Amino acid sequence: MSVGVVMLVHTAFDRAEQVVRHWVAGGCPVVIHVDKAVDRKVFNAFKGALRDLTDVRFSKRHRCEWGTWGLVAASQSASELMLETFPEVRHVYLASGSCLPLRPVKELIRYLEARPKTDFIESATTSDVLWTVGGLDEERFTLRFPFAWKRHRFLFDRYVELQRRLNIKRKIPKGLVPHMGSQWWCLTRQTLSAILEDPERPTFDRYFRRVWIPDESYFQTLVRQYSLNIESRSLTLSKFDFQGKPHIFYDDHLQLLRRSDCFVARKIWPHAERLYATFLDDPAGAIKGQEPNPGKIDRIFSKAVERRTKGRPGLYMQSRFPNEDWENGVTSAPYSIFEGFSDLFENFEPWLANATSARVHGHLFAKDRVHFEGDQKTFSGALSDCAKIRDYNGRMFLRGMIWNTRGERQCFMFGPRDEQYISWDVARDPNAQISVVAGAWAVPLFRSNANFSEIRSVAARLQKIESEHLEILRSIYTKARVRIWTLADFLESPIEALQSVIDEITGKNMRRLSEAPKMVDLQGFAQFIQNLKNQGMHPYLVGDFPPDDNYGTQKQRPQKPYLVR
Repeated sequence: MSVGVVMLVHTAFDRAEQVVRHWVAGGCPVVIHVDKAVDRKVFNAFKGALRDLTDVRFSKRHRCEWGTWGLVAASQSASELMLETFPEVRHVYLASGSCLPLRPVKELIRYLEARPKTDFIESATTSDVLWTVGGLDEERFTLRFPFAWKRHRFLFDRYVELQRRLNIKRKIPKGLVPHMGSQWWCLTRQTLSAILEDPERPTFDRYFRRVWIPDESYFQTLVRQYSLNIESRSLTLSKFDFQGKPHIFYDDHLQLLRRSDCFVARKIWPHAERLYATFLDDPAGAIKGQEPNPGKIDRIFSKAVERRTKGRPGLYMQSRFPNEDWENGVTSAPYSIFEGFSDLFENFEPWLANATSARVHGHLFAKDRVHFEGDQKTFSGALSDCAKIRDYNGRMFLRGMIWNTRGERQCFMFGPRDEQYISWDVARDPNAQISVVAGAWAVPLFRSNANFSEIRSVAARLQKIESEHLEILRSIYTKARVRIWTLADFLESPIEALQSVIDEITGKNMRRLSEAPKMVDLQGFAQFIQNLKNQGMHPYLVGDFPPDDNYGTQKQRPQKPYLVR
């Protein structure tokens, strides 16, 4: 009888009973602490179920709440009873009711007998601890924490703020250097008894009673005062996710647990029938003869964390909400946006679909409705053409459409008359190809039969909207492939401009375009622009138009587009 097990239990008592019997059958006495919050009837039933085991004891009960002193008090009471009742015990192994032995108990006993003076406890100074997530490092030892973080979060946060504001700091007991580590340890009788019988224990207990999460620092700090040989690691496999929450092991983790070569693992799902049957009831299924090495499976956990936090490109899932910019790419596949083209060319959408074999939509973000290709009412992924439904979460509307149609190139029209909330999303999306004919919004105004005062007002508003949009596209944060022409520059050679865009969509080896789509009649457009200027509205985004009513037929050398990468 060289190893005793202290077990902290608060739920899943049928599994706890099963594990207790396994420890005792292997030759280890067990002292059990049951959370005081557990109903008395449940406690008595659990205690009665183990009445036939002579090497099982129940310690004084404490109320155990996450991050509070109760967990340390429970470990102290149970350890004291273990040392007092079972004098043959040379190592005390702290475990929980959700822990599962992975290897034969005899192997653990032999392993510890070969290391009679070694304490296995993770113990590192705060400067060396990298695993605290969203918590406090040095401040957990210099501030007071009288309120439970989970039950009284508001009071917890306000009291921390008050202490910071008043610059209140606690004095650490003389001679102590705070250390942190896993709650689950295995200590020698000599070290554990020295901690529990220390004359200064009342001082230490009083100090740690107001430390935050003392179960990860009390024994980890005091063991440095007495231990002759510390191995700063736990013999219990306990993995945490990127939020600092413990991983739960299920039946499909069987091979993973075997590869760890650890003696014990936590947390095990209470309904993992296959795990409990394999490691408790099937001696052939247990791990044998290897040095514990949880690092062997760290790579697998790193991949799991990456998949959970990043996921597949363009796929959004609950584990990344509501955190902004946690996506792995804005969208999942390349797509193209054409701004101003449908104002300048007649039947541009069918022409583009024929030239590229892509799916070409109208204005997806028009204020009246979603103009899907073929004027469909619904589209892939049950996307509705209702503008109100789209605008409920318009940013996810685009991302969902690209995800649901991956494998097929999507193109759509956009302009200053549309909803503008997706400007930043498409600008920072490497999958986006954005082609802009700046100032093309003036063409529909030119062709309208509205009062000129109304035209001037609308032109000023549209130019302001497009100017802000272009500023975003020219931002240093833009990752999309962006081409910007002024309307005047584009009209110099529309076929060459279109060719550069089509080549990027279809590939550089496609045949050259023989002709552009039919352009709207621009006879008198230059004079229209001049009239706007004469009325005090300067349409600078359209570029410089010579006073020539036959604009678009000149054979001048085309200018290169403005490129933004």
